[in-house]
Amino acid sequence: MMGMGGPGGGQQPGVFVLNKNTKREQGRKAQLTNIQAGKTVASIVRTTLGPRAMLKMLLDPMGGIVMTNDGNAILREVDVTHPAAKNMIELSRAQDEEVGDGTTSVIILAGEMLGVAEPLLEKKLHPTLIVSGYMQAMDDALAIMKEIATPIDTNNPEAVREIVRGCIDTKFVSRWGTMISDLAIKATKTVCIEKPDGRKEIDIKRYAKVEKISGGELSECVVLDGVMFNKDITHPRMRRIIKNPRVVLLDCPLEYKKGESQTNVEITKEADWEKLLQQEEDEMKKVCDDIIKVKPDLVITEKGVSDLAQHFLLKANISVIRRIRKTDNNRIARCTGAMICNRTEELTESMVGNKCGLFQIKKIGEEYFTFMTQCEDPKACSVLLRGASRDVLNEMERNLQDAFCVARNIILEPRMLPGGGATEMELAARMKEKAKAIAGTRQYAYRAVADALEVIPRSLAHNCGADVVRVMTDLRARHAAAGGVNWGIDGNKGTVADVKTMGIMDTFAVKQQTLRTSIEAAAMLLRIDDIISGISKKKRGDGPSQPAHETDETFGDARDG
Repeated sequence: MMGMGGPGGGQQPGVFVLNKNTKREQGRKAQLTNIQAGKTVASIVRTTLGPRAMLKMLLDPMGGIVMTNDGNAILREVDVTHPAAKNMIELSRAQDEEVGDGTTSVIILAGEMLGVAEPLLEKKLHPTLIVSGYMQAMDDALAIMKEIATPIDTNNPEAVREIVRGCIDTKFVSRWGTMISDLAIKATKTVCIEKPDGRKEIDIKRYAKVEKISGGELSECVVLDGVMFNKDITHPRMRRIIKNPRVVLLDCPLEYKKGESQTNVEITKEADWEKLLQQEEDEMKKVCDDIIKVKPDLVITEKGVSDLAQHFLLKANISVIRRIRKTDNNRIARCTGAMICNRTEELTESMVGNKCGLFQIKKIGEEYFTFMTQCEDPKACSVLLRGASRDVLNEMERNLQDAFCVARNIILEPRMLPGGGATEMELAARMKEKAKAIAGTRQYAYRAVADALEVIPRSLAHNCGADVVRVMTDLRARHAAAGGVNWGIDGNKGTVADVKTMGIMDTFAVKQQTLRTSIEAAAMLLRIDDIISGISKKKRGDGPSQPAHETDETFGDARDG
C-alpha cells in the first residue's frame, strides 16, 4: 500500500503546495501552543477577579489611557496576534453582550480548562476523548446548577439589590456602597415593558442613556424620571422653564425645502423675485400654522429650523429645540407619550405628548442641558453620572453597564446561585464523586473539568492575599460534607464564609453562560490540530535585498493591494 507521500514515502523532495512564507504547526505542537495562548490571556485578567481586584492601565493606539478591571474592557484594548488568543478574547465579548457580567470569570475558566488538558495530552489521550469527557461534564454541571439554584422574588427590592451588589462589589465603584446598584435597579425597572403575552422586554441600550458630566459630587448621580440631553433652545427669548408642557416631536426640517436637483429660474420682472420670496415665506408660515394649530409649548425636531420659522413659533410662545439625535427623540417619545411626526400636515391632537411634568434648561459647567423630568410612568430614562475626572466616569459607566445587565438578568430569569466561588466548589466536589462511576479514559477528562472549576475560588483567595492552600483545603472539606453548598470565600478578608448569609449571590444566567462558554471554547481549541498562518509578502516587511525606492511606491496598484 502506498503512503500518503506517494511512492517511496517521504524520501522524495516534497512538492511545495503552500506558500514558502507560510508558518504551519501540526499535531501536538499546535495543541500545546493553543493551550499556552489560552493560559497567557487568562493570566492577564486573573488578578482582576474579586473585591480586592487590581486595576489595569492600558494605553490604546490613539494614546488615550483606559483604567479598568472589567475583563472585557481590558481584553478589548489588548492587541494579540495568536489566533487562539483572539478566540479567547472573543469569548469575553460574547459574554458581555449576552449577560453583561462574568467576563473575567469566563476567560479564567476557559484558560484553566485548557491548562488541565495539557497533562492529558501528554499521556497520549486523544483530543476527541478529552472533548467528549468535557461535554459530559458540562451537561452534568448544568444539571447540578439547576438543582442548587434558589428562586428569588423580583418584587423584593432588598433581594434584588443584594445580587446587584454581588456583581458591583468587585468593581471600582464598590466604595460608594449601594449607590450604583440602586441606580441600575431603578433604571432597569423603568425601561421594563411587559408584553401582552407576559414576556418582559428590557432594552437598556436604547432607552437607558448614561450621561457623563465631569465635576460635581458623586452623590449627585441620579436616575431621572425622564430624559436629559445636551441642547439649548434656538432663540434666547423662548421659555426655559415650562410646567406640564405639551410636546410635539418632529422628524422634518422647519426650513424652506430646496429643489432636489439644481433648479434655474429666469426672472424678467423685479416683482416676480418678490413673489418668489413671498412664496417661500408663505410655505414656511403654513408649516408653522400646522404646528401652532395643536397648541404645543415645546417643539423638538431632528432637523434644522430656519429663522423665519423661529419667528412665527416665538410669536406663538413656543420653545424650539433643533438637531436632536434620533435616539434621544425616541427616548423623549417614550417619556412624554408623544408620537414622532414626519409631516407637519399630519399633526393631530393624539400625537402631542403631555406626560412630562417639567421642562427646564440648566447650565452645568460650560454647557446647557435640557431636562424633561417628572414624567408619569416613563418607559425611558437618563442616568446622570457626576465624577471627578473623565477616567473615573468612564470606569463608573462600565460598572453601571454590568449592573444594568445583572438587574436585567434577575428580572428575566429570577434564580440565583451562591457567589464567592461556592457554586464552583460545590460543582467540583459533586463531579469528582460522579467521575468515579465513569468507565474508561473519559474519566480523566471529566475529573479535569472538576479540578479546573476550583480556579475561581483559588483566584479569589489569591487576590486578597490569603493562604491559598489552607483556604482551599478547608473549602474542599466543607463541600465534601453534606449541606455545605453555601461555603465560599469572603473576598475582602480571604477567609471561608457562608456566602448566603453575607449576601454574596450571583445570577443563574451569568453562571450558566460562563460555564457553558468556557467549556465549549476549550473543547473547540483542543480539537485544532493544525494552524496555518500565511504571511503575505507585504506584511513581512521586505528584506534589504530590495532597492529602497521600490517600497516607497504609494500610488497605482501597489497601494490598492
